[in-house]
Amino acid sequence: MKLTLSWLRDHLDTTASVAEIADALTDLGLEVEDIHDPAARLAPFTLARVIHAEQHPDADRLRVCRVMTDEGEKQIVCGAPNARAGITVVLAKPGDYVPGIDTTLGVGKIRGVESHGMMASERELELSDEHDGIIELPSGEVGDRFTDWLAANAPDRIDPVIEIKITPNRPDALGIRGVARDLAARGLGTLKPLAVTPVEGRFDSTPRVRIAADVAERAPHFTGRLIRGVTNGPSPAWLQQRLRAIGLRPISALVDITNLFTFDLNRPLHVFDAGKVAGDLVVRGAAEGESLLALDGKTYALRPGDLVIADDNGPESLAGIMGGEASGVTEATTDVFLESAYWQPIGIAATGRALRINSDARYRFERGVDPAFTRDGLELATQLILDLCGGEPGHVVEAGAAPDTARAYRLDPARTQRLVGMDIPEDEQRRTLESLGFVLDGDMASVPSWRPDVQGEADLVEEIARIASLSRLEGQPLPRPRAGVPQPVLTPLQRREGAARRTAAALGYNECVTYSFIDEGAARLFGGGGAAVRIENPISSEMTHLRPDLLPGLLAAAARNQARGFLDLALFEIGPVFSGGEPGEQAVQLSGLLVGASAPRDPFGSRRLVDAFDAKADAEAILAAVGAPARAQIDRKLDGWWHPGRAGNIQLGPNRLATFGELHPRVLRQFDVKGPAVAFTVQLANVPLPKTRTPTRPALGTSDLQPVDRDFAFVVDERVEAAAIVNAAQGADKALIARVAVFDEFRGERAEAQMGPGKKSVAITARLQPRDRTLTEADLEAVSARIVEKVAKATGGTLRG
Repeated sequence: MKLTLSWLRDHLDTTASVAEIADALTDLGLEVEDIHDPAARLAPFTLARVIHAEQHPDADRLRVCRVMTDEGEKQIVCGAPNARAGITVVLAKPGDYVPGIDTTLGVGKIRGVESHGMMASERELELSDEHDGIIELPSGEVGDRFTDWLAANAPDRIDPVIEIKITPNRPDALGIRGVARDLAARGLGTLKPLAVTPVEGRFDSTPRVRIAADVAERAPHFTGRLIRGVTNGPSPAWLQQRLRAIGLRPISALVDITNLFTFDLNRPLHVFDAGKVAGDLVVRGAAEGESLLALDGKTYALRPGDLVIADDNGPESLAGIMGGEASGVTEATTDVFLESAYWQPIGIAATGRALRINSDARYRFERGVDPAFTRDGLELATQLILDLCGGEPGHVVEAGAAPDTARAYRLDPARTQRLVGMDIPEDEQRRTLESLGFVLDGDMASVPSWRPDVQGEADLVEEIARIASLSRLEGQPLPRPRAGVPQPVLTPLQRREGAARRTAAALGYNECVTYSFIDEGAARLFGGGGAAVRIENPISSEMTHLRPDLLPGLLAAAARNQARGFLDLALFEIGPVFSGGEPGEQAVQLSGLLVGASAPRDPFGSRRLVDAFDAKADAEAILAAVGAPARAQIDRKLDGWWHPGRAGNIQLGPNRLATFGELHPRVLRQFDVKGPAVAFTVQLANVPLPKTRTPTRPALGTSDLQPVDRDFAFVVDERVEAAAIVNAAQGADKALIARVAVFDEFRGERAEAQMGPGKKSVAITARLQPRDRTLTEADLEAVSARIVEKVAKATGGTLRG
């Protein structure tokens, strides 16, 4: 966003210097990126007078001039056609830097004749593109500084240009009046009133305008009017100079007026050549196959539903973004239809991004212009067109109405101290808000229509602190806690996240931090992708939905690493996942991903491909670190992105604590990850909290007595899981049986030949740990019998003979 000092003073009555204004803008949050001061670059140049000019002896197009300067008479060779005796010129001496040609002058010889400097043109001094001859001044004395002459006769030619960076939350500052309002609130001047006088129409305007019902939410308000008999020639010099100063090319009076309002009042406008409009105008969605030849000379294939302004011939303008070439104004235009409308920001941003059109109008509409200024902007622009182009105005045509943005928040003066630590008197707080356009009624502050970013009481505090200057903040020590043990700062879930993160890192995983947004295809692959988690204004086509799981981000990271030659990976991430877009539909999850081969456990170990049990062991280690009980069960009711038969859930009843196993090959192909790949996810919030506020370690259970191991081999159906046998055996005597583990499985054709079709053998070992006495043979037989009984009841298994 660029503005000149004189343009700013159209809205701000101030005597502040450019440096003071720049410092204040940056302090207000409108960061100054650059200041271009033409006077500083023109400071070396002085005025001189040509006292004699004659033809160069060896060049037809050069003249040898004797020039009177403040250092006496000098000889200068000049190739300008208007170089002649008696004119006052701008002199660049040897040693001066000429910006337009990027050259520092010296004494030189041109075709054998010495030249002591040069007489400059406007382009050589970067005053304009004019280069047909040297500058001729109507007045001035020899030796006067050129900048002094400009300050007295053409101050706009040396007007300083300030470039500021506007953050997305401050659309009001995209107009110079908005910048002036902030400076006035800071105390650098007084904001001049903006008088809006409605222009009385003299006839009924055509075309008429209608907004289609299905786009009324995206196009709530449209105003316009016909102006007949205009003369569309070049705009006045002051307007052209103003636009050139901020980097715009003057085109014609009508177009320049719309550009002026875009930057001056943040009010984009558009003018149609009324003679080229067929029938009435309708604001509607584009139909399948429609296209638009836009004012930038490019033809855009419109998507169905893109917001357009159309006549009987089809789309004439891409609403809020760019007009069409077919109805564009030219120097032959005599009747124009002036449009001032309000468009919903999200729709403008989506269309502009999809069609890759960047325009000043789109830039402003997608951030939010003042919806209440639509009609006023039309009236002001009408008056300026009548002043510069003549013509006769019609009555205003209007469709829809300005959306209601009225809202008010409570102003609590003490909250400023609590939130930002600044002690600002109440009357100063109220004055600040009123100077920014807020209307105060008691302790309620009504937000002005041009501030869509103010959405709560905290925003009022931010405005007060911003205008007062955050540089006034002083460091203050935190209050000392009262005697005793201070209250914990972290919640139980936050402490659990820290323990899980440390454990995963200790297991050899590298932590990733990925975006919470993923594309729709990846989201659907992991059970998401619905409308409830779709982003209304995504920053790219790959970030359209909130993620339902952390694994898509880890898989994408793994694919990028594999593409660069890193094939063996251990990655983890801890962060939020989303089942919906409402409060309470967010959970904290930890996910880990293992790809390729595992690292050896000892210096002489061999590498092997990772499998589901690596993921299971790491998931169990993290669950143990966050305090999960050891009595969890394994369940096989898996989501679709896990490999069936090679994954499982760790559950406490219906409560799922974690999932581990191989990922489905379809998922790996989708992300272009070369397997094998195993993963786990831990639902940290599902782990039960300890029953006591201060968890204690259980009593240490040790015994001096010798443990006894007993082995059992059971013949069971092939569908019976080994975990069912282990759990049944463990339940035979929970006090005496310390551990049950599987150490062998016998299955296949040989097994079926010995034990029957559909059978297998599973061998377990049970460790019996006596506590108070040595076990007798009778005790061991009794426990063994109960193990056999429990397994037989739970699985139908029998001891293998």
